[in-house]
Amino acid sequence: MNVPIAAFERLTSLGAAELVAELRSGGISATAAIEAHIARIEGFEPALNAIVVRRFDRARAEAAAADAAAGSGEPLGPLHGLPITLKEQFLLEGTPTTFGFEWRLMHVAGHTGPVVSALRAAGAIVLGKTNVSQTLGFHEADNPVYGMTRNPWDVTRTPGGSSGGEAAIIASGGSPLGLGGDLGGSIRIPAHFTGVAALKPTSGRLPPGDTPSDIATVPRQLPAQPGPMARDVADLHLAMSIMTPVGVATSPDVPAYPAELPDVRGLRVAVQLDEAFFRSAPAVRRALREATADLAAAGASVVQFQPPALAEASRLFIRVMAADRGLWLRASLHGDAPDRRVAGLLKAAALPNAVRPLFAAALRVSGQRHLAFTIDAARSSRGAALKQLEADIEAYRTAYARAMGERRVDIVLSPPHALPALRHGASEHLHVSNAAAYSVLYNVLGLPAGVVPVTTVRKGEESDRPRSRDPVERVAAETERGSAGLPVGVQVAARAWREDLVLGAMRAIEVAVRERSGVTFIADPKLFDTAPAPTAS
Repeated sequence: MNVPIAAFERLTSLGAAELVAELRSGGISATAAIEAHIARIEGFEPALNAIVVRRFDRARAEAAAADAAAGSGEPLGPLHGLPITLKEQFLLEGTPTTFGFEWRLMHVAGHTGPVVSALRAAGAIVLGKTNVSQTLGFHEADNPVYGMTRNPWDVTRTPGGSSGGEAAIIASGGSPLGLGGDLGGSIRIPAHFTGVAALKPTSGRLPPGDTPSDIATVPRQLPAQPGPMARDVADLHLAMSIMTPVGVATSPDVPAYPAELPDVRGLRVAVQLDEAFFRSAPAVRRALREATADLAAAGASVVQFQPPALAEASRLFIRVMAADRGLWLRASLHGDAPDRRVAGLLKAAALPNAVRPLFAAALRVSGQRHLAFTIDAARSSRGAALKQLEADIEAYRTAYARAMGERRVDIVLSPPHALPALRHGASEHLHVSNAAAYSVLYNVLGLPAGVVPVTTVRKGEESDRPRSRDPVERVAAETERGSAGLPVGVQVAARAWREDLVLGAMRAIEVAVRERSGVTFIADPKLFDTAPAPTAS
């Protein structure tokens, strides 16, 4: 169709709620919205390599049908004609779901999962599916099937993972709304790395069944959770209101999702920052200070609280992942060669418990305290040890809830990750055992947590990290060098089932950021003019 380029650019700059309002009012057609976003995607690929399963022809046909329905006066869904994207892990009839495994190259889903079905029933049109890490097991979007996804802010860096492709396409304007999945920061870390907003709901808020049943899954103590990703906080609330019934309790244990987000006035806000465990980059610390001040200016009260040690959350997460010595992860490979980042996890998990103390002690003597922590934590747990692990998780959750309760904390602010976007390959060293501990904290706790962009790294504040013999610290310092201009977010968490408090606080921060700085968190296509085509690492 013949639509001016300027119109395409305007449509791809709109948030999902804004775009839906125009679609439902008849101000624009679904066909125009779909074509605008397809054009934007094609302008970024193959340098970005975010959309790995294209569904453009089907999307065009569905847009034409949506326009015909609008023209005939049929009732329009709340997401009528809205272009969206999905992380590759989610089942969508007629499309592959590989998890980056070569053994699943011929997979084609025979049905669509319940969360994706809810979005489509509301009128959303799926443009395609986005790249992941192999096994969904590390914080980059890179695998032997689809290759590597690049960060739209700096193509030498990763958009994170495992929902990295989803974050990258939203940050670049190719999609206004997407669906990711979060087991260990897999939604929130990509949002932080690319300057988008995202939400991991309370564990169990959204129904299971959107991923294949024939892939070995993570231990049941820490279930993954789907969640929305977008450029505007309002769009996360819109998506949640579709994926979970508003005002209807889905079970006695899962209360209703509210129709409106609360004001932050009167909320009690605490900050969690553990520099002794892993030092955060200067811009990450500044973003946390600014977000705290923004909530205080909006009427919230800032209070102190003493949560349980952050290191213990990281330790518990690793213990769960390694409880069976990584057999569940190895089984998911079905003989495929593991990515080197996955291979590192398997190697750490396979080490016999008996030799761990000596090995960890030797690492500490050599200055490798972070790797020593990982080796010590990744011990296998069977029988009574596994039951004790489950009890330890419950005890940690109880202690955290008690710490919040003693100070009547409604909201906790923390970094999503200690660093801005990593260079490609750096997640081999920087992961849940160190820089990503703040995200896995809320997977261990099962609490709702979201990320909202706050600022970008300024020139002159890239790094103040002390010199160190530790290889992990050296990779962190290298990550910080050259990071000026990269986006930085803040993580917002609340008690179980209070996604409304998370999003309400994120909205207040978002409003303040846009009023204060005018920062536009959307990548410039000129960044890709000289980018090489992506390849698998």
